[in-house]
Amino acid sequence: MHISQRVKKILSHYESDNPGTKTNLARILMHGKLGGTGRLVILPVDQGFEHGPARSFAPNPAGYDPHYHFKLAIDAGLSAYAAPLGMLEAGADTFAGAIPTILKVNSSNSLATDKNQAVTGSVNDALRLGCSAIGFTIYPGSEFAFDLMEEIRELAEEAKAVGLAVVIWSYPRGPELDKAAETAFDICAYAAHMAALLGAHIIKVKPPAAVVSLEAAKKSYANIDGSTLTKRIEHIVQSCFAGKRIVVFSGGESKSLDGLYDEVRALRDGGANGSIIGRNTFQRPREEALAMLAKIIEIYQGKA
Repeated sequence: MHISQRVKKILSHYESDNPGTKTNLARILMHGKLGGTGRLVILPVDQGFEHGPARSFAPNPAGYDPHYHFKLAIDAGLSAYAAPLGMLEAGADTFAGAIPTILKVNSSNSLATDKNQAVTGSVNDALRLGCSAIGFTIYPGSEFAFDLMEEIRELAEEAKAVGLAVVIWSYPRGPELDKAAETAFDICAYAAHMAALLGAHIIKVKPPAAVVSLEAAKKSYANIDGSTLTKRIEHIVQSCFAGKRIVVFSGGESKSLDGLYDEVRALRDGGANGSIIGRNTFQRPREEALAMLAKIIEIYQGKA
């Protein structure tokens, strides 16, 4: 595998990591249609855990089959595919080596009332399945935030020791945060920075809204330009060690294609490494999803 100069530069920012971990990061960064550019598009399919099967897959029933998601990510030329244990196990042999995979090792569900996640996979599972990384969600602001941080510290230490990369989903959520605060400009930056401090190689956050929520942060943000999504993305990237950590943004709830493409352009122009898009992808018919992903890739390539 030839490693581009851009990817070598990104890998150089991870100064403490062993060759195994850097190799797995390189596999993700060099794979697919964006390989070598420093840009990523990842397909995450953990929504069955989070929202239930019908809410996740009934809009496109082909998605009930785990093989469908492997094929979609491969045929679209994506960078990686992320899913919980059972989904990856269901296609591990058929698609071995076809695309880098990320094992989501904790999950929540919509039947629970706590803003918490259960550990549902292990580093050994990730190794057994040939994964390049583990993925883990933290909820800054939750009553269980410290427990989640301690869990990922232990799992990250174990993963890095055996050469796996670490992806952290950092989603502010908790009793002191209303819906607007969960995607507020200042809180998204804070959540992204926490993930970097916890040792994440790849950080996943939501696109920030034009809201500064924390009263204590308003003075600091008075001189930070958050007037456009592009400017807000620039600050999130800056908050991830001045751009020295890979940061990708979720697609969130379904939106129009034009709205999605405009958002991706803002992510690109703000310096984001890429997108990690689930429901906006697999809830569409396959051909529509492939066309949408092709367009998103073209945007990150600067062609659209």
